[in-house]
Amino acid sequence: MLNTHGFSFKNSYICPIHLTSSMSIYSDILKKYWGYDSFRPLQEDIIRSVADLNQDTLGLLPTGGGKSIIFQVPALSKEGTCIVITPLIALMKDQVDNLQRRNIKASAVYSGMTAFEIQAAFDSCIYGDTKFLYISPERLATEMFQIKLKQMNVSILAVDEAHCISQWGYDFRPSYLKIADIRDMLPGVPVLALTATATPEVAIDIQEKLKFKKQNLFQKSFVRKNLVYIVREIMDKNSYLIRILKAQPGSSIVYVRNRKRTREIAEYLQQNGFSAEYFHAGLTPEYKDYRQQQWKNDKIRVICATNAFGMGIDKSDVRTVVHLDLPDGIEGYFQEAGRAGRDEKKAYAVLIFNHKDISKIRSNVTTSFPEKKIIKAVYNALANDIPIGTGCGTMIDFSLYDFATKWHFNQMQALSAIKILQRNAYIEATEEVFTPSKVHFTVGREDLYKFQVANIKYDYFIKMLLRTFEGIFSKYVAIDEMRIAKNEKCSVELVKTYLNNLRNNHIIDYIPQKRTPYIIFCCDRVDDRDLIIRPETYEILKDKYEARINAMVRYCTNDQVCRSRQLISYFGEHNGEDCGECDVCRSNKTKAIDPDKFDEAFDDVYKLLSSSPLRIEELCDNLGVFEEVLIRKVVYKMIGEDIAFVNDDRAIQLREEE
Repeated sequence: MLNTHGFSFKNSYICPIHLTSSMSIYSDILKKYWGYDSFRPLQEDIIRSVADLNQDTLGLLPTGGGKSIIFQVPALSKEGTCIVITPLIALMKDQVDNLQRRNIKASAVYSGMTAFEIQAAFDSCIYGDTKFLYISPERLATEMFQIKLKQMNVSILAVDEAHCISQWGYDFRPSYLKIADIRDMLPGVPVLALTATATPEVAIDIQEKLKFKKQNLFQKSFVRKNLVYIVREIMDKNSYLIRILKAQPGSSIVYVRNRKRTREIAEYLQQNGFSAEYFHAGLTPEYKDYRQQQWKNDKIRVICATNAFGMGIDKSDVRTVVHLDLPDGIEGYFQEAGRAGRDEKKAYAVLIFNHKDISKIRSNVTTSFPEKKIIKAVYNALANDIPIGTGCGTMIDFSLYDFATKWHFNQMQALSAIKILQRNAYIEATEEVFTPSKVHFTVGREDLYKFQVANIKYDYFIKMLLRTFEGIFSKYVAIDEMRIAKNEKCSVELVKTYLNNLRNNHIIDYIPQKRTPYIIFCCDRVDDRDLIIRPETYEILKDKYEARINAMVRYCTNDQVCRSRQLISYFGEHNGEDCGECDVCRSNKTKAIDPDKFDEAFDDVYKLLSSSPLRIEELCDNLGVFEEVLIRKVVYKMIGEDIAFVNDDRAIQLREEE
């Protein structure tokens, strides 16, 4: 059914909205902390549902809908701490930093932190000093969290990336299923679940898995009126990319499927005069932050990236998003394409594919769902040092490359096996985490003084630490060895030597920085006979993955239905109108070509080819007054009537007259 909020699924409950004076409270908070005068469509309706009516609420807002404000504003209006569950550690850190810059007390708990740090974060919530606690889903089942949770005054339970709780979603994470248990510990606390992409089936599943008392969905229409979708079947993708970037000025994202390609495309664009850089998950956090800032501040026009780029990036003036490789599902494609034109001005989402791409993504099924004997072999390799019947809660550093090399696995199959083991709740795999160096004094002040008197060479260094890092006696404090060295005009090696020596003398606990993903064992190790891969996590999910790939292929190859209508129909919105702007709509407009216009274009194309052979792209560049579809029809007619042919350089060449 359609309603004032946009499209909604059948049988979903949409609460009636009656504005009251309480809305001014939320507007005041929005203005005070974010500087905005008004909410975006649907934001205030969702806020009132969860805050005024205390209802479990699912907000489905496509990329750029301002999801974080939806739980941050009502939480600031209520007593207590808002617990935010999110799987993205990098995004978690960004949001905590953003809140702290606004003088809002927020903290995060995730894998890689020490037990002391985690306890300190929880205690801060208990004593009322923290307004927002961001927590990774794998932490929900820990004994410490559940003990501390009982002592907290929780205002709202916010679930970001809520589609992760659905096994039918494209990014299912078993740890999200633990949220239902947490709900039982928080009677009366409303859940606010948020996601950018969900099919009708997934939206219903989210509400069931989160134990909604009744269905309560707010969904913004998936229609992006300012976003023009273009699909092209092209063999020479790189040349076509240059055409796109020349034709459409402004900031751009180019998505490809692997890390190597990001560098190759960035270098190709640089060679052709474009300011471009590459981005992928393998870069150091410093490089990621630097390149994100360069692009956000328009120092770099084009960022060439894998799907690791874009989550949490708030840049409204992206004019083009180009996919050079075929995504394996519409959910991910729609989210990435939607990063263009958030300023509501015209922008373009261009997808370039060829028959090789279709073969590649179909082969991904085998890679994504390796044989069960491979999955069991990966599990046994991961748990190699853990005796059967033990190991629950064990956390190990993990490098996919080192793991695959040591045990002779194909990297992609090993990664897929790990994901399947996650779905079956045997392990939890985190993303790469950068943990800064940390220091905590482990002795009392009296013993520290005695040490300083007996070891005068450490006196200045100890005083410098105490002076520089507040709270270093009561908690672990993040330090930067390089900054200390710069301030003290000495080498980083000398700083590390002093820190290590103080640790060896049991004066401090010094944890050097590291950067690594983790594998966490969710239960004791089992033997092969007891390792059960459930059908809903393998066979059924494999069928659904194939269906997503088939839907993506249909989207690319269906040149009869408006691109926007195809996309929104996939998400259950079946009453859309033709956008009038996509490649399909433009082609339909030109099917009935004016004969005089055709003859005019024919003459101009013939004149150009009389001088030298040209590719179709070059003809289009030189004859900008004509639609590309018209020029292609002229060329096809010339070839069909043997007036011209395609030469070895793929250029259109006139035949010599006999």
